[in-house]
Amino acid sequence: MAARPVRIGVVGGGLMGRELAALCGRWLHLSGHPAAPEVVAVADPNPAARDWFRGVPSVTTFADDWRQLVDDDSIDVLYLAVPHNLHEDLYIAAAQAGRDFLGEKPFGIDLAAATRIVAAVDASSSFVRVSSEMPFFPGALRASAYVASGALGDILDVRSQFAHSSDIDRGKQINWKRRAETCGEIGVMGDLGMHVAHVPLRLGFTPSTVYAMLDDVVQTRPGPTGEPVACDTWDNALLACRTSDSARGSSRPFSMLWETRRIAPGNMNSWSFEALGMDGGVRFNTRNPTVLERFARRDGEQVWETVQPGNVSAWPMISGGIFEFGFADALLQMWASYLAEREGELGDRFATATPHEALEAHRVFDAALRSNVSGSAESLG
Repeated sequence: MAARPVRIGVVGGGLMGRELAALCGRWLHLSGHPAAPEVVAVADPNPAARDWFRGVPSVTTFADDWRQLVDDDSIDVLYLAVPHNLHEDLYIAAAQAGRDFLGEKPFGIDLAAATRIVAAVDASSSFVRVSSEMPFFPGALRASAYVASGALGDILDVRSQFAHSSDIDRGKQINWKRRAETCGEIGVMGDLGMHVAHVPLRLGFTPSTVYAMLDDVVQTRPGPTGEPVACDTWDNALLACRTSDSARGSSRPFSMLWETRRIAPGNMNSWSFEALGMDGGVRFNTRNPTVLERFARRDGEQVWETVQPGNVSAWPMISGGIFEFGFADALLQMWASYLAEREGELGDRFATATPHEALEAHRVFDAALRSNVSGSAESLG
């Protein structure tokens, strides 16, 4: 059966919109996928951002207002990649227009906005998912599946982290991600938090309480002309959560850490996940993407073994399993998952993050803000 053409409109012509245009050019790496996407339109108020897409042959519509794309019936799917303060109006308008879309996290600047967005999505006919590509690394898929299998027995501890050092340079110019007005009071949790929430929430590890340690390290950054501008968002966040393995029939609480850091010396862009139980354990870090580590007790010994997950993806690719996997491949796999699920052909493969998972993450981040004020663990609202 021939793949179904999918015409995509990009709202927000920044880095991730460009990444999408590039990965559409690599779509032939996928084997037997039911969709054939191409970016045909871009909307951005910045002429320079729109002009980059003039080098993409399939793009024929260049708009300075996102409403032009939302109202365009010739577009099948929208990719919404704008600052957090613009999510609510745009996402709700797209849902009310019945547009299918993949939206950037965190799905609203705060919990109230996320609640309204998800309500609009639920009331619509739109097929909507949330951007979160790191769990599509083969090692991450294997780690998640290992936990889901019950091989760990009684779970003792889960840790999910996203750490990079984009803000380690104090002289870096201020941008929208470093201002509460545009990024939200949740700061780094909004920017990176869906990455750490996706796998735990998919496994059923929904926190019941949260104790937060939030850190605003660099409080001013240079503005456009060099003058200091307030940098009033959280740079780093460590959330100590209480949860349980209810999806596998256990109500016993255990500890779970969610860690998001813009200032993590020694890390360029590292996503990691670890889970330990009485009968086994697993850990994976994108710093060493060719290795998955598994823990077991054998003959009275405690053993960590290394497994090479190879290039075995959620959706099969023409590249052999012996080759190595990277960020661009994870992005390709996320879009493959979204478009296959939209076609009803994902099967039992790992799925893109859902709006309700984004809303649950917002509840955690909201509890974290309250915990930071009270100095105590807070229940989810």
